[in-house]
Amino acid sequence: KRATKMVRSMERLPYEESLIRLGLFSLEKSVFTPSKLLASPAQVDGKAVLITGCDKGFGHALAKQLHAHGFTVFAGCLLSENGDGARELESIKSDRMKVLQLNVCSDQEVAQAVVFVKNNLKEPEKGLWGLVNNAGVSAFGEVEFTSIDKYKEVADVNLWGTVRVTKAFLPLVRRAKGRVVNITSMLGRMASPSRSSYCVSKFGVSAFSDCLRQEMYHWGVRVILIEPSNFVAATGILTSESIEAQAEELWRGASKTVQEDYGKPYFTRQITLMKSFINSGLKDMSLVLNDITDALTSKYPYTRYNPMEPHWCVRLHIITHLPTAVADWLYIY
Repeated sequence: KRATKMVRSMERLPYEESLIRLGLFSLEKSVFTPSKLLASPAQVDGKAVLITGCDKGFGHALAKQLHAHGFTVFAGCLLSENGDGARELESIKSDRMKVLQLNVCSDQEVAQAVVFVKNNLKEPEKGLWGLVNNAGVSAFGEVEFTSIDKYKEVADVNLWGTVRVTKAFLPLVRRAKGRVVNITSMLGRMASPSRSSYCVSKFGVSAFSDCLRQEMYHWGVRVILIEPSNFVAATGILTSESIEAQAEELWRGASKTVQEDYGKPYFTRQITLMKSFINSGLKDMSLVLNDITDALTSKYPYTRYNPMEPHWCVRLHIITHLPTAVADWLYIY
């Protein structure tokens, strides 16, 4: 446990300091966690953060939490005028809570969001401290049941939406030497049957974030990944009704050959399994919200945060560190 903390702590340190401390690893790992002792929270006063996907779920709750911490929050909503989530945020009636229309799939709306943020920053010359790419959609379905259009639809929001918004706001974030926080998933590092369209998009965000992180060291910008486990019950990103609707679409869109080869009983079992998934996760979002807050406020944030139950943490490390044949034998066969 201490060794794990030490490894995670090294991720908080600037590159040069990490190299120096690496020589003391064998001693320090059994004594203390350096960054926990050395790090002090970044000052929040005057800092602003843009969050995408604030209509509900993580984004909505995070907007409230960061506002309570003293941040100026730009809450991007898909439905900024007629949405319940946007209206609730606007009801806070604070000059530090600014709700704006933001469809991450729209070049025009993203460009308008940049102008809005620039015009509403108290000190535009200091830039934007934080960008939280949270907007996302979820989907399921085995490969032979999933249409190319569905792959594109999911990637358009989860992957290309993240890339689009990040590229648009990077000049402001660079000016602040701030933070880019991308919400991916444990399924951005480990695959899962029936989740290929979602995994493809989240693996893409992970790769994009890793590349961007390396490019941004020079600018003093930290790029951070949040990789939650199953919080579907908390966010409502999938419901029993939406699963039924997707299931009907999957079966109707499959070829006759695929329908006959797999059979309706098998297909129905997979849908039942998916429904059980949405009720089995964590119902409290605080693990995720607190990790994002730490990523924005810690002097030495982790490169990756894994808000998840212990059994998912074990599975993630087994799948990403053990030989593939062993991991598949344990969890798939």
